[in-house]
Amino acid sequence: MLGLEGPCWVGPGPDGGLTVSEEFGNVWLLGSAHQPWPSHLGALIGHIFGHPAGVCLDPEGNVIVADQQRHQLTLLPQVGLPICLLSEGLERLLGVACLLQGQLVVADAVDNCIKVYQYLGTDGKPQ
Repeated sequence: MLGLEGPCWVGPGPDGGLTVSEEFGNVWLLGSAHQPWPSHLGALIGHIFGHPAGVCLDPEGNVIVADQQRHQLTLLPQVGLPICLLSEGLERLLGVACLLQGQLVVADAVDNCIKVYQYLGTDGKPQ
């Protein structure tokens, strides 16, 4: 896909597509044929990202963004408004992954470590 401004991270997207973050504050969803949606995700849902770094999908197909500038993990549900999942103890986020066991794994460059947080409860819903 051409026209991206500083693509940083790429991960699976909803419905077999891709999720791409740009260093200048946008997150794009690409369909299964890798065509872009009409606008970046922030414009579609009315959310302004600081510096989206890592992106991932949870088991329900919701997008999770590690926002380096805002020092937070943001859940972008398929329906509804963005939700700040976590902001305490995060400094320089560089990546995020969602494990099948319901955990979020976050790379934090300031602490030079990988942090693991329980994300989904035993009912499979975000805690």
